[in-house]
Amino acid sequence: MELKNKKVVVVGFGKTGQALCDFLLEKQAVVTVSDKKPESQLENVDIYKEKGVHFDTGAHRLELFLEADLVVLSPGVPPLPEILAARDKGIKVISEIELAYQFLRGKIIGITGSNGKSTTTTLIYTILKNSGFKVHLTGNIGTPLISFVRKSKPDHLIVTEISSFQLEFTEKFRTEISVFLNISPNHLDWHKTFDNYLQAKKKLFNHQLATDRVIINRDDPNLWAWRKEKQIELYAFSRKHPVPRGCYLKDSTLMLKLEEELPVINAKEIKLRGIHNQENVMAAALTAYLAGARIPTIRKTIRSFRGLEHRLEEVRTINGVLFVNDSKATTVAATIKAIQSFDQPIILILGGRDKGGDFSPLRRALRNKVRKVLLIGEAKEKIRKAIEGVCPIEEVSSFRQLVEKGYEAARPGEVVLLAPACTSWDMFRNFEERGRLFKKEVNLLARRVRGKK
Repeated sequence: MELKNKKVVVVGFGKTGQALCDFLLEKQAVVTVSDKKPESQLENVDIYKEKGVHFDTGAHRLELFLEADLVVLSPGVPPLPEILAARDKGIKVISEIELAYQFLRGKIIGITGSNGKSTTTTLIYTILKNSGFKVHLTGNIGTPLISFVRKSKPDHLIVTEISSFQLEFTEKFRTEISVFLNISPNHLDWHKTFDNYLQAKKKLFNHQLATDRVIINRDDPNLWAWRKEKQIELYAFSRKHPVPRGCYLKDSTLMLKLEEELPVINAKEIKLRGIHNQENVMAAALTAYLAGARIPTIRKTIRSFRGLEHRLEEVRTINGVLFVNDSKATTVAATIKAIQSFDQPIILILGGRDKGGDFSPLRRALRNKVRKVLLIGEAKEKIRKAIEGVCPIEEVSSFRQLVEKGYEAARPGEVVLLAPACTSWDMFRNFEERGRLFKKEVNLLARRVRGKK
């Protein structure tokens, strides 16, 4: 792809937008940033103006898109009318990962799904790193894929977490190994329908060549149905069924089944809480093995892997009450998995910005597991209507109140669980900021409780 002197519009000026500007300037493109936020709310504008980037902010102007040679979207940018109009006029519109793919060297391992992407991606990366490979951790999990173009080499492995947003505007992007963890309603505020969301994820599957390797969750019927649609080198992982090729749970042992059956690790040795994390570990072990890692290294890495911040993260115990931060649980499915990860009664914190999902499946999950729900944020009324009558519900207005009310309601041996089933964008910049405030308030509460003794 020739970019020199091409008029390129970068949509969105967050971390990915800035990485795109750096790359495009290096390729001598004429770069303009379009962002709906006013310039005063964007960071590093002056730095990039000095580099030669133009800014068109406060709205997305149709004329700007129609004058472009290329439009590149940051993750999370929806299919705006201006973007679709430009595409209809024949202007190339692609996502950041599609642009990166045109220039990257090395083998790409792509992980997508509704839940568990970050944990699985990080575990795969850690196993491969411990195995001595030259490996990069990229994508939606942190550093944009475009940032690795310059440093990538043919012998490198690039492990990348991929969202539906990124896949929506891809044309050729493919990975040597693709991993499909699960699929459940998510981002329906963006995709509008579950089928649209499913089709965005499926773009990665559709782009695979016969020589690529595809790993699918055998227990997810929406994903498993894809196996009949094309000739591919298919592998599966399953907690419930033996698989022809892949990884499955046999009694309590994770088994790899390829030419022969190979025991990987006993499920009791996995430090990550929840049966859903058994699936994530199976997917990671299988992926790493196919990429060249050996069983002893896979086993040793899994034994020492304790998960990521904001994913069922145990904050601390105060007088027998365990506080758990699962701020990353931004979907109903993720919250249900979080609830199922505990045997003890739960005081559950729900709320934030609705992603267009249905909260009614929570009713069954709450029954006999959750003693009380604390609600906060924009979606609290919608959630209340969906779950009313199952258990006591109380609305609060701040995270300090959430933590205090949770502690008051809980008995020793019980859990106060932040697993909101919503995004954080009504009150925070991201789920990380939400989780860190929760942890801060828990630690402050611990000091206040100590001071009263």
